[in-house]
Amino acid sequence: MNVLVWFKRDLRVADHPALTRAAGLGAVLPVHVVEPELWRQADASARQWDFIAETLEGLRGDLAALGAPLVVRVGDAVEVLDRLCRQHHVARIVSHEETGNLWTFARDRRVAAWARASGILWEELPQQGVIRRLSHRDGWARRRDGFVAAPARPVPEGLRAVAGVEPGTIPTARALRLPDDPCAHRQTGGRRHGVALLESFLTVRGEPYRAAMSSPLTGERACSRLSAHLAAGALSSREVVQAAARRAAERPGGRWGGALASFESRMAWRDHFIQKLETEPQIEIRALHRAADTLRPREPDAVRLAAWAGGETGLPFLDACMRYLRATGWLNFRMRSMVMAVASYHLWLDWRATGAVLARRFTDYEPGIHWPQVQMQAGVTGINTIRIYNPVKQGLDQDPTGAFTRRWVPELAAVPDAFLQEPWKWTGASGVLGRLYPEPVVDVAAAARAAREACWGLRKERGYRTEVAEVIERHASRADVRFVNDRAPRPRRADAAQMSFDL
Repeated sequence: MNVLVWFKRDLRVADHPALTRAAGLGAVLPVHVVEPELWRQADASARQWDFIAETLEGLRGDLAALGAPLVVRVGDAVEVLDRLCRQHHVARIVSHEETGNLWTFARDRRVAAWARASGILWEELPQQGVIRRLSHRDGWARRRDGFVAAPARPVPEGLRAVAGVEPGTIPTARALRLPDDPCAHRQTGGRRHGVALLESFLTVRGEPYRAAMSSPLTGERACSRLSAHLAAGALSSREVVQAAARRAAERPGGRWGGALASFESRMAWRDHFIQKLETEPQIEIRALHRAADTLRPREPDAVRLAAWAGGETGLPFLDACMRYLRATGWLNFRMRSMVMAVASYHLWLDWRATGAVLARRFTDYEPGIHWPQVQMQAGVTGINTIRIYNPVKQGLDQDPTGAFTRRWVPELAAVPDAFLQEPWKWTGASGVLGRLYPEPVVDVAAAARAAREACWGLRKERGYRTEVAEVIERHASRADVRFVNDRAPRPRRADAAQMSFDL
């Protein structure tokens, strides 16, 4: 039997349930379909494709070493799969269960319909602690923990390849006609780099993780930096969780105990958030709490949106973070939350518009984490407290020396340290603001006050709490203390309630 393994966001050979399954069934045809329409979506970018292309190169080498090189085709998935199955007498396809954006959800439904009509058996296998067709969250955490604790799938000893298949070329971003997207400090894709990062994090870099992850200065090194490799599937979440558990079992001392516990907690949160999108694919376009869909204008203020996206708001620390993101494709978790919150509250921009900008900028974009987190920071879930970050205070707290802000906003070189985060208060501001650097687009205190009144006013409306209960039923893991912050609509201290976009 010839079996086609459809690689999507599972670009590895280690701990790969679908590949292991196919290897035991017959000759293997490993395929990745590059879908131009997918890469034209509002959440896609050239920086993401470049990372994926590098990861595909590594996967192609790993599969070749096993005896069956990766086959790459460009086109519509149904058309490509149909042609390959006909040409190479394939009656069975195996892949992982993908929790992607709405576009991939619709594509998978088209593939399923084609497979049924063509007599092709398509088998999808889970690759992480996310459960398909889950009606409620009761017992979810136990099932998730069971999955990540189960033995990882071994790399097949060898693959019997389907003969006579041209491997094909991995296209460039330019060949896919993606808009130019310079990202000078982007992470490099490929499993080899992911494995090296995991090793260095668990042995050297990770000890200060708990304390250092909040600052963009220290977080760049202290965070694991695995999120892009996990999003591409170059590493499996199970192998990462188990590697962290083995390191914890060594009792390394120092600050390692707290660091590893925090990291393992965030890996659990990762599956928790992806499960939300698996359960409710419309999260990408519709607020979890329906009443919040009309909280902000659906057509955002174009001037404010452009200023925020370009790092030109006149709020120095916010602008530094947005410029850093544009240049690197990454931000630490607190700054991701801050830039989204300021866009949502101070600038009063709709979360769908700002969420798409961030999605394109993040090399580690993972739809199942991104859209629930975007909604949470915008205050439209109904089950999380409103978190209005003060960008001035965040700059003072997270960049106390001003080194990060000065690097990314060099226009403020003449501003004294005491006024760096509030240059409009400096007596010499007229020589800089409106000339070298913009005046602030909003009054920070007044904008926060107006946003707070609007958001809490919505929560006081009749019927609001009734729908909160429905959201909790669909998405909150009520019985597990790890997820307590995701089921409590009452106010909480922002630091304690914070989640992470990344690792």
